[in-house]
Amino acid sequence: MINNDKLKTRDVIWKLSDLYHDTSDPTIATDIAACEQEAARLNQEFSGRLEAVGSSQLHELVNGLETVATRLGKLATFAYLNFATQTANPEAGAFLQKIREAASRIGRDTIFFELQWNGLAENIATEHLQAPELAHYQHYLTSMRRYAAHLLSQTEETLLLEIAPVGRGSWTNLFDKVMGHLKFGVGQRSEEEVLADLYSPDREVRRIAAEEMTNGLRSQSHILSHIFNTILADKMIEDRLRRYESWIGSMNLYNELTDDTVEVLIKAATARYDIAARYYRLKRELLGLDELFDYDRYAPLPHLPDTVTDWDQCRATVLKAFGNFSPQLSEIAEKFFTKNWIHAPVEDNKRGGAFAHPCIPEAHPYIMVNYTGNSRDVSTVAHELGHGVHQYLAADQGYFNSNTPLVLAETASVFAELLVFNDQLRDLADPAAQKAFVCNKLESIFATVFRQLAMNRFEDRIHNARKTAGELSTEEFSRHWLETQQEMFGDSVTLTDNYGIWWSYIPHFLNSPGYVYSYAFGELLVLALYKLYQQDGTDFVPKYITLLAAGGSQSPYELLRPFGVDLNDPEFWHGGLEIIDAMLRSVEA
Repeated sequence: MINNDKLKTRDVIWKLSDLYHDTSDPTIATDIAACEQEAARLNQEFSGRLEAVGSSQLHELVNGLETVATRLGKLATFAYLNFATQTANPEAGAFLQKIREAASRIGRDTIFFELQWNGLAENIATEHLQAPELAHYQHYLTSMRRYAAHLLSQTEETLLLEIAPVGRGSWTNLFDKVMGHLKFGVGQRSEEEVLADLYSPDREVRRIAAEEMTNGLRSQSHILSHIFNTILADKMIEDRLRRYESWIGSMNLYNELTDDTVEVLIKAATARYDIAARYYRLKRELLGLDELFDYDRYAPLPHLPDTVTDWDQCRATVLKAFGNFSPQLSEIAEKFFTKNWIHAPVEDNKRGGAFAHPCIPEAHPYIMVNYTGNSRDVSTVAHELGHGVHQYLAADQGYFNSNTPLVLAETASVFAELLVFNDQLRDLADPAAQKAFVCNKLESIFATVFRQLAMNRFEDRIHNARKTAGELSTEEFSRHWLETQQEMFGDSVTLTDNYGIWWSYIPHFLNSPGYVYSYAFGELLVLALYKLYQQDGTDFVPKYITLLAAGGSQSPYELLRPFGVDLNDPEFWHGGLEIIDAMLRSVEA
């Protein structure tokens, strides 16, 4: 069992009172009412009149909409974070649903703007976009028009908003509840505790953990398969209504990337699955095993430091690495520790995994981790703090412009991991320990690049299969999962039948279909940026901070232009993959 007292995480609890005191805070009702009133006023004053308003009036409208969206963002953040640590609490679940329904209700009055702005003639829209009054919102308004071909009528959009509270969000909520309630094995342990055992040096401990995880997931497979099928169908229907040619099209558009850019990334990385297969063949030899099974993938290598890192040590390690790169980034990251913006202990009914939530610019981001003290968790804290620092810096752009496309959102997090890794590597004196530590980092990179793209290939299969063949059985999901995972591992890892059900615990497939390639994008981009940092030294730092502070105020192509990055050039992606290959060659030697 995880000992939160020994890890010093017992009191590392986020202070949600920075948003609201509790769910009965009267300010909640006041904020909902203010949103309703302002949304109704904007609708009455501007709906149907967009063609006639001047740029100053349009600025007033967009500013008012941003005010409403910011208040709703604050409410939604509080409701979700309150629920995330107590998924079995019916009151927390009911409050989250209440806020979602309020947002849906208010959205009926504001939906007109996106529809009518996208319906404006090009010459009128261009005139507004060139007006100095709207300079701050230029990218927001320009990028909004990229959805023009995929919007429905106002009546249809309003209907979709009406039923949204019982749509995908409700099903992902059910998934969180199922996984939050689920206990594994005879010890009735949490998901995080069981998964932590996969990193044990004892093979029998790993095998039992994998079996317990499998049995727990199988016990809920009828529910999990139904949730997946429902969300696949929901997306299939929405994609058809909105005229997206492929299941990934809406995610690419959200990321402000062309389909060609994403295709270049996927082809380049999946063509180098041989790197992963070579590594796991090497790992099998280093572990002295005749055969490497799926539950052996995370086994620690000989000489890998296995000390438990308590929260204070983790904090010092991460802040030191950040500070060596930029004192400014370290100072921002320290706020998360000193101001109670983090929730760290492993607790019953707490959501698994980790995340950083940007909240709203007027407040601050929050971070959730399930800290167990291993080296992987130190890296996770660095990852989420990278997100948090990025979100903190981007806050000056305002609510509409601070929302960074997912592919760049992962850049700061992966860069933060790399800073900590290189700092820790320098502190290791033993060459054998250094080699094992590099191998550990390679496994982290494989999880971010090759595993995420293997999961993207799984998503591609199940979305297309749901569209052409109807509902998928649990066995069909498992077949697609095993086949796409085996493509990555080749003959280096034997995937057991038990592993076939492990698609069913991954929330990204439900919360953000198509999201996972963003990790590979971010990792390979970071490797290229870190190489620039090694070349340019301190001259690189201000350009990097400027990139983070820009948030989502420009497209990824524009934001990366100062670094000389061409996202459509296969050689750019091959450059990142070559760095991974070189790391592997260094340990193969």
